[in-house]
Amino acid sequence: MIPSVLPTYNRAPLNFVSGAGAWLTEADGRRFLDLGAGIAVNSLGHAHPRLVEALTSQAQALWHTSNLYQIPQQQELADRLVAASFADTVFFTNSGTESCELAVKMARRHFYDKGEPERVEIIAFEGSFHGRSSAGIAAAGSEKMTKGFGPLLPGFKHLPFGDHEALKAAVTEKTCAILVEPVQGEGGIRPLPDVCLKGLRDLCDEHGILLILDEVQCGVGRTGKLFAHEWAGIAPDIMMVAKGIGGGFPLGAVRATEAAAAAMTAGTHGSTYGGNPLGCAVGCAVMEIVAEPDFLAEVNRKAGLLRQKLEGLVASHPDLFEEVRGSGLMLGLKCKRAPADVVAAGYAHEVITVPAADNVVRLLPPLTITEAEIEEALRRLEATAASLAD
Repeated sequence: MIPSVLPTYNRAPLNFVSGAGAWLTEADGRRFLDLGAGIAVNSLGHAHPRLVEALTSQAQALWHTSNLYQIPQQQELADRLVAASFADTVFFTNSGTESCELAVKMARRHFYDKGEPERVEIIAFEGSFHGRSSAGIAAAGSEKMTKGFGPLLPGFKHLPFGDHEALKAAVTEKTCAILVEPVQGEGGIRPLPDVCLKGLRDLCDEHGILLILDEVQCGVGRTGKLFAHEWAGIAPDIMMVAKGIGGGFPLGAVRATEAAAAAMTAGTHGSTYGGNPLGCAVGCAVMEIVAEPDFLAEVNRKAGLLRQKLEGLVASHPDLFEEVRGSGLMLGLKCKRAPADVVAAGYAHEVITVPAADNVVRLLPPLTITEAEIEEALRRLEATAASLAD
């Protein structure tokens, strides 16, 4: 008999009932150090007091009215996101998947509006992950994502990660955009080098096409900049955001330049819940904290400390680990065995990590993790590694 919850996840036998900062408490009382943060969602940890206050205060006033009316919290968050970035305008969604859907529509509508309706193809890359909607799986293109769900949304080209010649050859008169994650998350914590991101920007400018960045996982302070592309000193035309922007509350956004978004006029897109007062009130509180230069400087300092200690862990267990990869507090341990084994072994030592492709275990702790918690994390990861060597 099928369970009442559709069994599309292989869930761990853990039932968390509360959380505080970087810690989760299981129903039996055990305390787990959370190095997954809900897959880079709980950017400020669990039950951050400013987020709790923002949510409860708004909940006592107004939950939902719909986008048929002005929403002051939405306007405030949009203004913050525009002021802090390349973007001129923002559309709010509930998730990264919804953000992907709009980004694809926006790019195609842009060229339709310019009188070039044949320009519908989007170049994407192997190992990518852009959500599980029809556009998201078509953009990723992997058999794991697409098998059994055809016919797929057409108009996507998939290129090997890092193949510059293939990329140049793939651009045609039908190309409207290039879609890429500055740091692949599900694909195994694979950062795109700054020089390559600059090259993508130059290629898009050369051919008059749009650059779409997916920063759903790597954005909102995760790499030590407010958004990951800032390290390369470039700006996209369209960008997808979600996960960390809501600090645990379902919230996403598409940010765009005026030129890229101008064709998205009234009636071309919508969302019942996107940009609701609850989500945007929390998002404003997240931005108040994460966008501060001192906060981001501290993220970078702690990221350096964590990476240094992880390098030591790899050196101590060469039979289990190959390398540390990633950027900021978006790090991965490349393993010599299935990452699911390492993640599962960590449960016995009360530490939470997240598996990814390419035999990588992801470490995505709250950006608020402390030095003492980093030390404790390494003790628990060391115990985990030692248990797998027995």
